[in-house]
Amino acid sequence: MALSPTRTVVSSPGKVLLCGGFLVLDRAYTGLTFGIDARIHVVVNDIPTAPGVTLSEIIVKSPQFRDAVWEYSYRQTEEDGGIHLTQLRAAASQRISRNLFVEAALGYVLTYVSTIQPARIQPASVTILADNDYYSAPSDIPCAAGSSNPPKFADFGTPLNKTNKTGLGSSAALVTAFTAALLVHYLPIEEFSLSNDQGKSILHNLAQAAHCAAQGKVGSGFDVASAVYGSCLYRRFSPSILQHHGEPASPGFAKQLKTLVEDTDPKYKWDTEIIKSAVTVPKGIRLVMCDVDCGSETPGMVKKVLAWRSANYEDAERIWKQLQKHNEELAAELVRLGQDQDDNYSALREIIFKARALIREMSQKSDVPIEPPAQTKLLDDCSNVPGVIGGVVPGAGGFDAIALLIEDRAEVLSGLRDYLQDRQADSSSSGQQVGKVNILGVREEMEGVRIEDVSMYAQWT
Repeated sequence: MALSPTRTVVSSPGKVLLCGGFLVLDRAYTGLTFGIDARIHVVVNDIPTAPGVTLSEIIVKSPQFRDAVWEYSYRQTEEDGGIHLTQLRAAASQRISRNLFVEAALGYVLTYVSTIQPARIQPASVTILADNDYYSAPSDIPCAAGSSNPPKFADFGTPLNKTNKTGLGSSAALVTAFTAALLVHYLPIEEFSLSNDQGKSILHNLAQAAHCAAQGKVGSGFDVASAVYGSCLYRRFSPSILQHHGEPASPGFAKQLKTLVEDTDPKYKWDTEIIKSAVTVPKGIRLVMCDVDCGSETPGMVKKVLAWRSANYEDAERIWKQLQKHNEELAAELVRLGQDQDDNYSALREIIFKARALIREMSQKSDVPIEPPAQTKLLDDCSNVPGVIGGVVPGAGGFDAIALLIEDRAEVLSGLRDYLQDRQADSSSSGQQVGKVNILGVREEMEGVRIEDVSMYAQWT
């Protein structure tokens, strides 16, 4: 009899950093991050083997994309190095294509499981399914904007690396859901559960470590936090926490990873702050995300802003502190509106207006297109649509998306859609053109990672 369930399904939400872009990199400041109801779903199935047959293989596939299959053998290493993965060829003639996020998450989670109950690691097939709004679909794909009755998980018909993302945090949601699904699948409920704070803390710490390893750098982590906890006010962890656990399969890595994930090292305690109660979306308001079709974002934006901050520290700190104040005011006003059931949004509009003015000042002084002129016009025009409260260029800014808070009424969304269909393309001073703008079919999501009903996924696995 199998020790683990035959099938496990876990999903995690994407994110939008509504306030706190750049600020969230510094522990002195916070970010207001919203989960969104577009999710990454991960299905884990046992691979049955005949009696006496030993198989040490994990097969990972993403059937919405072409050639998106990654096969790995796994083995326990010596000197407490944890689990070592070897990527296999599905066919002798096939070129191996790596997926760093899958590879890192798989290696980290199997190593952690091996420190608890190594015998429970059995062959498995893992299927990754992404809600359609994570990717910009060509017009002939059934899930494209404006299509009716789109499939739950569209076949995009292209390789994964040829498909344009819409900036909703797919890599963090993937790593989080992937890690959670394997933990739930392999570990007994008394060792790990998503229904309690300890389980979510273990998942958060392990997913942060794997995601940073895949990126090759220690990021702020707000996207993983949102994938685990949903909408929250977030203060980043100290980067040093993830710089002392060695490399996968190196001597002692398994013990170091277990200590990191379970937060038992007194010298490097997790100091992340995640405050769910500080974030709400009042009844009568909703978040709208718009995908902006205008080509690639300016590279190195974060590096350039941080260089400007270093060279102009006093001026930068003035702007950042004022932005932090407005970000806190925005969170507090949303909570107040929800508690008082108030429908007067004038104060909310004013806070967004003031925050955007500071973003434009930082954009101009750092010479980085955080809110470039073409996006300013787009946001101003959208804000003039009846029922639109205001909006921002989320996260680190740039040309690829806008986020709007609107009154949650059908006629407001319809009016916004009509405006966006009729508007003409605008160009920035650098010549960057803001072309077609599509409203994505997503909204805010307060809930984070969750276990799903396995019966809903049979046709895709």
